[in-house]
Amino acid sequence: MALEISKTVSFMPTIINAFQTADPSKTIQPLAEKIRKETGAEFIVIGNKDGTRYSHPNKAEVGKKMKGGDNERALINGEYYISKAKGSLGPSLRGKSPIFNKRGEIIGLVSVGFLIEDIQQQIMNHLIKLLIASFFALILSIIGSILLARNIRKDTMGLEPYEIAGLYKEKNAVLHAVKEGILAIDQDGFITMMNQPAKKLLHIQGSVRHRKVDGLFPSNYLYEVLKTGIPQIDKEMIWKDQTVIVNCTPLFDQDKITGVVASFRDKTEIEQMVNTISEVKRYSEDLRAQTHEFTNKLYVLSGLLQLGEYDQAVNMIQSETTDLQLQNSVVFNQIRDTKVQAILIGKLGKASEKKLKFTIVPESYLEMLPPHMTLSNLIIILGNLIDNAFEAVYGVEDPIVKFFTTDIGSDVIFEVTDNGKGISEEEKALLFNRGYTSKQGTEPRGFGLSNVEEAVNEMGGIIEVQSNSESGTVFTVYLPKK
Repeated sequence: MALEISKTVSFMPTIINAFQTADPSKTIQPLAEKIRKETGAEFIVIGNKDGTRYSHPNKAEVGKKMKGGDNERALINGEYYISKAKGSLGPSLRGKSPIFNKRGEIIGLVSVGFLIEDIQQQIMNHLIKLLIASFFALILSIIGSILLARNIRKDTMGLEPYEIAGLYKEKNAVLHAVKEGILAIDQDGFITMMNQPAKKLLHIQGSVRHRKVDGLFPSNYLYEVLKTGIPQIDKEMIWKDQTVIVNCTPLFDQDKITGVVASFRDKTEIEQMVNTISEVKRYSEDLRAQTHEFTNKLYVLSGLLQLGEYDQAVNMIQSETTDLQLQNSVVFNQIRDTKVQAILIGKLGKASEKKLKFTIVPESYLEMLPPHMTLSNLIIILGNLIDNAFEAVYGVEDPIVKFFTTDIGSDVIFEVTDNGKGISEEEKALLFNRGYTSKQGTEPRGFGLSNVEEAVNEMGGIIEVQSNSESGTVFTVYLPKK
């Protein structure tokens, strides 16, 4: 700064012209003092080529020789520089600039100085101000950090970063472990999350994050939940030839809807599960019926023995034994598959309880079934066909239901015959339609034969129906062994 002030003063025309007057200090002294006071310099000393002062803060020094011994570079070489020297006011840093006349000759110099003591004091003052400002900045930073940390902890519910990372990993593991499809959208309808089962169910490849849900999933219910905030539960919709059950739940942030989470599953899987549970329940009831029937017979036999009616007891035992031996001979000796054995034994007990004749044709023969013919499908097929036959002969004077099976050839054949009233041609056309039934009652009906057809188709088989009012109805199922 001292050097810049000295340069500015050395180029001033007033200063240069004053050197040509008889008393240069008369013009230079007041001008130099004014500049010194304006700039805050400790002194502005202007001297001629001989070093005689034309200005000085102490007016008594005007006309005397300049001190410091550092003027030669400016007066002789014409250099602009900064020097450190001790003058009449004490040690100082000085900016030195030569003064040139119009012909380019050096006619004097300008020396602008700041006392080292003042510079140090000024540095100290600035340092103190800087330290105070830094202290307050530090305090504000600490307060800001505390407030920011509180706000962040509020948003993260007080969880530490490692806890958040753990929850994120657990969430991903859970989302991809569940069998249901799950997706989430934000308030603008962009997908924020979709698990792998959802992609598989919707036939989607690759990442869908930040893509619009429209076109990837039936979005009507999602947008309705976004608009109303009311959950949509167990809604059924058709999407790409699939029946999907959807549940939609809104996401809230301080009473504001910020998105929707939807879970969905293929209805076919749910129906299969329900059917399997229903058939297992029916299988259990058949076994209970068998147990109940034989318990009743044991009570009768016990009563006869207590009354001393031994002949009647023996006759009863022989009659039951003859029937059981005949049936058991076929069931256990000719039908080797334990799954079919278990189903038939249950149905024999149920037939006995219903007081109708259920006969297993003596010519039946069956080896162990291949693994793809599962117990659940066999229960659906044989259980429904035999139960329907039992219902078909209800009210008939001599109710008879026959079961025949064979595995000769490349197919396993099951045949169920009843002597009921038969099925009309109009009914045959609707027989396997889901929900169709000719039976009366308040309970949901019309799913048994539809489930049978699905189970047969699943194993690559076919089912045939023959019926008339005179001989009854015959259901025949052909299941390929391979």
